[in-house]
Amino acid sequence: MSGVTRTPTHLTQGGATDAGIGASTLRPDGTLKVTGEFAYSSDLWHEDMLWGFTLRSTVAHAEIVSIDTSEALAQSGVYAVLTYDDLPTEVKNYGLEIQDTPVLAHGKVRHHGEPVALVAADHPETARRAAAKIKVEYAELPVVTDEESATREGAPLVHENRTDYHAGHVPHPNIVHRQPIVRGDAEAAARRADVIVTGEYVFGMQDQAFLGPESGLAVPAEDGGVDLYVATQWLHSDLRQIAPVLGLPEGKVRMTLSGVGGAFGGREDLSMQIHGCLLALRTGKPVKIVYNRFESFFGHVHRHPARLWYEHGATKDGKLTHMKCRIVLDGGAYASASPAVVGNASSLSVGPYVVEDVDIEAIALYTNNPPCGAMRGFGAVQACFAYEAQMDKLAKKLGMDPVEFRQLNAMEQGTLLPTGQVVDSPAPVAELLRRVKAMPLPPENQWETTEGADVRALPGGLSNTTHGEDVVRGIGYAVGIKNVGFSEGFDDYSTARVRMEVVGGVPVATVHTAMAEVGQGGVTVHAQIARTELGVDQVTIHPADTRVGSAGSTSASRQTYVTGGAVKNTCEHVREQVLELGRRKFGTYHPAWATAELLLEGGKVVTDGGEVLADVADVLEDEAIDLELEWRHRPTEPFDLRTGQGNGHVQYSFAAHRAVVEVDTALGLVKVVELACAQDVGKALNPLSVVGQIQGGTTQGLGVAVMEEIIVDPKTAKVRNPSFTDYLIPTILDTPTIPVDVLELADEHAPYGLRGIGEAPTLSSTPAVLAAIRNATGLELNRTPVRPEHLTGT
Repeated sequence: MSGVTRTPTHLTQGGATDAGIGASTLRPDGTLKVTGEFAYSSDLWHEDMLWGFTLRSTVAHAEIVSIDTSEALAQSGVYAVLTYDDLPTEVKNYGLEIQDTPVLAHGKVRHHGEPVALVAADHPETARRAAAKIKVEYAELPVVTDEESATREGAPLVHENRTDYHAGHVPHPNIVHRQPIVRGDAEAAARRADVIVTGEYVFGMQDQAFLGPESGLAVPAEDGGVDLYVATQWLHSDLRQIAPVLGLPEGKVRMTLSGVGGAFGGREDLSMQIHGCLLALRTGKPVKIVYNRFESFFGHVHRHPARLWYEHGATKDGKLTHMKCRIVLDGGAYASASPAVVGNASSLSVGPYVVEDVDIEAIALYTNNPPCGAMRGFGAVQACFAYEAQMDKLAKKLGMDPVEFRQLNAMEQGTLLPTGQVVDSPAPVAELLRRVKAMPLPPENQWETTEGADVRALPGGLSNTTHGEDVVRGIGYAVGIKNVGFSEGFDDYSTARVRMEVVGGVPVATVHTAMAEVGQGGVTVHAQIARTELGVDQVTIHPADTRVGSAGSTSASRQTYVTGGAVKNTCEHVREQVLELGRRKFGTYHPAWATAELLLEGGKVVTDGGEVLADVADVLEDEAIDLELEWRHRPTEPFDLRTGQGNGHVQYSFAAHRAVVEVDTALGLVKVVELACAQDVGKALNPLSVVGQIQGGTTQGLGVAVMEEIIVDPKTAKVRNPSFTDYLIPTILDTPTIPVDVLELADEHAPYGLRGIGEAPTLSSTPAVLAAIRNATGLELNRTPVRPEHLTGT
């Protein structure tokens, strides 16, 4: 790749072999990131590259009457302008499961910001100005924005003539997927209840708000293919969607992961990948595309907004009798991951509680709102917000402590879920609640100092709106359940290639996977696993690319479990080959080669009793052992489309939060003082990284509780706030103290007993904050995010 600078490099991690699993080894990319030296995908450069730009629709639903590109093509410095008519093959759509998303709009646009045309030019400003000269004539159509407008008689169809798998199982073409879950007799159980509470809840549209915008560099190759360097979550899924559109075999679309500035689900779908490749192949020059923040809001999917209706009943002694719920998720214009999000929302809608009689329905809609798909928590977040509000309502109505009420109904290992699946690993829900409640509370009136009020510790912060008057403290609790890994029968596997050889007289391991490192610390954990299994100090992590088998997506809290499992599995096979080589070379010198259990530790072959038999360098000499193997977790199965029964998930994770807030009741301002968390992680492979993941997930849950929401105009379906000026995310001044209590109860079915941890803290942090605000104000507060006007009534 001549002429390219700042491409991914091998990360060689040195350290003693006791820096294996269980150690808080430092991340090899950490210092580079905090000092600004890390190469992100937006830093990619080629000496003769062009710049790509995407023209997007200015309306949400319209027929495209005409597109005139003549003025754009005439502009100096422009090399290419592409529309739908310029696509090279008959494959013109893509998608994670349902291929319903056009590469470029054809005939109509279905949401505000849909890609319509592409420009390649010698400067990014030239490309932008040329795109502005493209004339698109639209004939606007009525918009579909909610369930009522989507499913009423005669409603405009977002997608006509659907042929996807789900089309035959939904009551209306504007419903992407429907999943009911029925177990027991909820109606009969309701008649046995002493108290019943109901609620309608609204969850706003959240953006992943990763700081590194969508970006990548496509370089045409001499063999007619293309090399794509890109920030993504799933290299092989991208490849599967890109190659058919380009009309190329997958072997000619070579993908390499570039530095990723956050993801949280928003990079699971394609953004600029196909566009960059099309422009590069058309012009014969490398093409770089970098979205600005405005484009980024339109360039990726968001978290599904939801409306949820719940009914719970309980006996007078506090035992849950039944649950009924209906969950409506807005999937926007294209399917993305909506079917899987529906599966999660329905199957986890009861929460981490024992409820024998349930009647559940979850659907996702097609609308003309922005497309929604994967985001950290993936359907379980919306459900947790609602069922935890219900738990507080029931506890209050029964006169019970909200934590004790939850503990009384908490699931445990052996619990039968509403789907009929048995929880076959530890489920310490009651213990997590006990631990988080037992944590010391932060002091009252922390803003008081000898020099007066420290406004940074008050609602409103540095805006200096209060010095403590009208400020009321509230405390709230919540707990959640999240599945780990891909579910519902998906073939969830990963691949790892491990090479062991002697370099400079020292045994060295190289680990090569296609795992996308998006900030979760997988490159660190892979090196720790290799040190543990192969007994080496030096481990090199090869850049992730498609020259090795798929690692699946960096999502669903699955990478440490699945790709970590693949690395462990391949290392074990490499180790066995090293030992077999040693037996052949040295077996006649010591009987332990044949009779003892042998290990690799500290660069030596040792018995389980600690006796050294040989140096690994002497065993290998000039030979290298190089293996690439796939690894799978236990199979799952689809949920029944009528009853929702089935062993749909491979593992569950649990987290509990206690929120402490202070509310200025006069102005409606909220300061979250503390968000304490207790979480079971199975086994902490890297305790420092574990705490970081829990604190990060907690902060994203805080954001959607009190500030984050994409506002979509209900009349036009246009996004009103596509910027960080108007879409607010927590800063360091908004982020509270987050003490973490880590519980390690091993799951015997998982590598090292670990449990996926990245998403669970995002679930329970949001309802804990809402519960604390309710506790402070006495208001019901059934929507998120909470805004000042919700607290003041203005």
